[in-house]
Amino acid sequence: MKILIVSPKNKTVFNFRGDLVRDMIASGNEVIVTGPDREFLDDIYALGVSEFVEVPFTKDNAKIKGDLDYYRRLKKVIREKKPDLVFSYTIKPVVYGSLAAKANKVPHICAMVTGLGRVYTSNGIKVRLLRAVTKFLYKKAFRACDRVIFQNRDDIAQFVGDGYLPAEKTAQVNGSGVNMERFARAPLPSVPTFLMVSRIIREKGVIEFCEAARLVKAKHPEARFILLGGYDSSVGAIKPESMEPYFADGTVEYPGEVKDAASFYRECSVFVLPSYYREGLPRTILEAMSSGRAVITTDWPGCREPIEDGKNGFLVPVKDAAAIAERAESLISDPALLARLADAAFETCQTKYEVGIVNRQMKEYIGY
Repeated sequence: MKILIVSPKNKTVFNFRGDLVRDMIASGNEVIVTGPDREFLDDIYALGVSEFVEVPFTKDNAKIKGDLDYYRRLKKVIREKKPDLVFSYTIKPVVYGSLAAKANKVPHICAMVTGLGRVYTSNGIKVRLLRAVTKFLYKKAFRACDRVIFQNRDDIAQFVGDGYLPAEKTAQVNGSGVNMERFARAPLPSVPTFLMVSRIIREKGVIEFCEAARLVKAKHPEARFILLGGYDSSVGAIKPESMEPYFADGTVEYPGEVKDAASFYRECSVFVLPSYYREGLPRTILEAMSSGRAVITTDWPGCREPIEDGKNGFLVPVKDAAAIAERAESLISDPALLARLADAAFETCQTKYEVGIVNRQMKEYIGY
């Protein structure tokens, strides 16, 4: 079978879909990948793909012309490559990849919704209008698909309840899965260390993490708080000058953006993700659990999916730095509790979120 993957960003192909691509190829399929530019091509070809095709688009562009150009390019690529299956993920690849595949009468079309994003987070007038357009496009795309895969039950409930697609066309997988050999378990450090890995945008809860760090360090100055991630240019991006006060006084350590965060998970005691972005199922949470780390995250779609409050981590309200700080302090003061949560996080990951388990789910639903 020839499979064409429509991706939104080259880095996601090997970071989030790498093990899936390898499994597709190991199962005897030829895999072609599309992406918006020519970054990280060595990493993509290292997966074993037969070809990469550049199909430019702008992620946050809301102009009709740009989207139509992207659709036309995809339609041309699909017509030339003649795949048996088109698999796409994230909104624009799902919408325009699925429609372009249908226009070319591709036998099998499958899409994955990896979270609902900013469009489904706020309720301003412009956002509501954009959401109405998005619903129209999603509905047309989903009609073209054999199956639409989701990563959490909240997204399925919302899309089915709002009439985007029928329930029988949906499937849920346990996120993107995590390679538990790459993110291997390690002993907990002697110094309480809290790690956040995220793009530096407001909805990810970056400011709440930094404010919680200030509250905790006022009582536990030995505690470390580490933030990994790059600055962003999209809506909701936080400017470097807004972050500098937290870095300058030592409240938060900022190594910047790194290609492989595995060593930082091993260095931390607890992983923190205070997101109120509409996540699918954050892979960073799974990477932390695979590393044997308890998680503090928000009681929010996607984030709460793998966490049982008080068993393998803690769920806190959104936009509540004080609640994050309170949970962090409880884990500093009770090492036995920290160890229990860490053990349970690892066991949960082992039984539900290991990448082999998730790939078997994907193989069943995609049909490769």
